[in-house]
Amino acid sequence: MTIPTETNAIRFHQTGGPEVLKWETVKLAAPNAGEVTLRNKACGLNFIDTYHRSGLYPVQLPSGIGLEGAGIVEALGPGVTSLKVGDRVAYCAAPLGSYAEWRNYPADKLVKIPDSIDFNTAAAMMLQGMTVEYLIRRTYTVKPGDIVLFHAAAGGVGSIAVQWLKALGATVIGTAGGKEKCAIAKSLGADHVIDYRAEAGSDHWVKRVKELTDGKGVHVVYDGVGKDTCIPSMDCLRPRGYLVTFGNASGPVPAIEPLLLSQKGSLFLTRPTLMAYTATRADLELSANALIDVVSKGTVKINIGHTYALKDAAQAQRDLEARKTTGSVVLLP
Repeated sequence: MTIPTETNAIRFHQTGGPEVLKWETVKLAAPNAGEVTLRNKACGLNFIDTYHRSGLYPVQLPSGIGLEGAGIVEALGPGVTSLKVGDRVAYCAAPLGSYAEWRNYPADKLVKIPDSIDFNTAAAMMLQGMTVEYLIRRTYTVKPGDIVLFHAAAGGVGSIAVQWLKALGATVIGTAGGKEKCAIAKSLGADHVIDYRAEAGSDHWVKRVKELTDGKGVHVVYDGVGKDTCIPSMDCLRPRGYLVTFGNASGPVPAIEPLLLSQKGSLFLTRPTLMAYTATRADLELSANALIDVVSKGTVKINIGHTYALKDAAQAQRDLEARKTTGSVVLLP
């Protein structure tokens, strides 16, 4: 295949709302040493993309956007021996720029995907699925019999987590917003689902978690919602429980004084990132292989709730932030 010298991509020149995302024509150079040229077949949409766009996570401007994608290797840069032209690959790490038809990308951050996993599924599962992997297997190692509270259980990360947690033998309490999303979380295997929009404030869902655990609390809370749920989640934990805050969908979590952890029952608090858990090639392969295994076996099914044309990325992000999406969202070049 002839490699183009230009490609279309989503870029932004200033931070702000979805309207700052622009569909532009950009130059495509030959791959540098250690890089390959990819023809993207699908791009993943994730909340972290909105953090880069808004400025919550600062990046150098102007910038491409997007961390996740799947495609075909079309050219090799000098020194690349781990891949060949025609390989099917996926990725979910910096540098930004997955919202593009073609791009150059470091070979050592790519993962080969089997023919049994299509490109849309690969693009939908990598960042969210590997996030679930490190959360439930390494940040806090979930054991059979553990009781887990997972917020936003019908979202992209939550949909994968509920299935994987059940396969590990956990009892899963999920929260979701609205009857439709609660039904989705229940259909995925959650033992109990709480609608945190049913009443104003957090008191009702905290009380419900306590009722479901006979007042003991859960072993671990996984919270990707952030500001609205993190602090109240402490009251859902049993003594020495783990609060894992890994996202900011409702805004950044307020400052937490260490003494509060003592007062709430000698709790553990961590704020992990996928990048820290996949920083080495060995960790990247560990995480990706575990995910590919459970997806290939059908233990975890990837729910692609929505697809958008890549050029409509601004609308896709708008819908994501408005909580109008369920499952994973894929952008198609």
